[in-house]
Amino acid sequence: MAEWCVEAGIGESRAVRIEGGVIVEAAIELEGTLTTGTVLPARLAAILIPCRRGLVTLEGGAEALLEPLPPKLTEGAALRVEISREALPEKGRAKRPRVRVTEDPPRRGPALRDRLIAAGHTVRMHAAERTDRFEDAGWSELLEEAATGEIAFRGGGLRMSLTPAMTLFDVDGPVSPRELAIAGAAAAGRAIRRMSVTGSIGIDLPTLAAKADRQAVTAALDAELSQPFERTAMNGFGFIQIIRRRERPSIPELLQGDPVSAAARALLRRAERSEGTGPREISAHPAVIACLEVHPAWTEALVARTGAPVVLRAEPGLAISAGHVHCRPL
Repeated sequence: MAEWCVEAGIGESRAVRIEGGVIVEAAIELEGTLTTGTVLPARLAAILIPCRRGLVTLEGGAEALLEPLPPKLTEGAALRVEISREALPEKGRAKRPRVRVTEDPPRRGPALRDRLIAAGHTVRMHAAERTDRFEDAGWSELLEEAATGEIAFRGGGLRMSLTPAMTLFDVDGPVSPRELAIAGAAAAGRAIRRMSVTGSIGIDLPTLAAKADRQAVTAALDAELSQPFERTAMNGFGFIQIIRRRERPSIPELLQGDPVSAAARALLRRAERSEGTGPREISAHPAVIACLEVHPAWTEALVARTGAPVVLRAEPGLAISAGHVHCRPL
């Protein structure tokens, strides 16, 4: 199986698989996530669709969608549920986690590192005092692509859009339609794998009349996107739909769903790896500084890891993603 590099970061865990010096797969798991496989007590708050769907209140107060809904369950009933799909961040409204009834005893679902080990992968922990394999392989570039949705490839570019129904990739470029469609399908496959995009996915490509050309496009996609997944053939309008099993949010959903917290965590990573003496001065947009202030455990962890005090400076002129870290050079 593959080798993954895992970081126990501040506020999040992150993992990458690197081939040829480039990140080919990546994952982020936020601290405090009710991960898939977690079992906990709940109470049926409302029946939304009889025998199909209900709303439950989980231990701790969070809400989740129960599917399927046992027919004899009544509102107010106590039960035990297992997280089958984690909460999904969306602009304006997050999707609740999805759960199912279980008789299993309460437990925490496996964390990112444990899932990789259970899948048979080799896992190597990545410490801040060592060479930054993440950054050397393009970690910051991957985060920028996930946050902006703009992904360049030779001969064109992808524009990734998150919608409530699916993740869409639009392909554009100056080369011939056939060349662009083949290169764009391959680039979309790489992006889907790199950013852990799952669920319903659409790829909008140039229209190709010849069946052989359309088959060449889907072959290019299949060569880049690892199984398991289902897809349609490329239709006459240049569209391909892909379905990948969905258990947790993708990296673009995490970053675009809460760009302020994502920027704060990225600055903490940078501060942890900064080389120098004296306080770590973190300068950022006021919203990012406010996020750090309401998560004092994050800055306390940074102090513990670096042995240096932390100074937070709000700079209204900075963009959300334009924060920086300063300390005295060694």
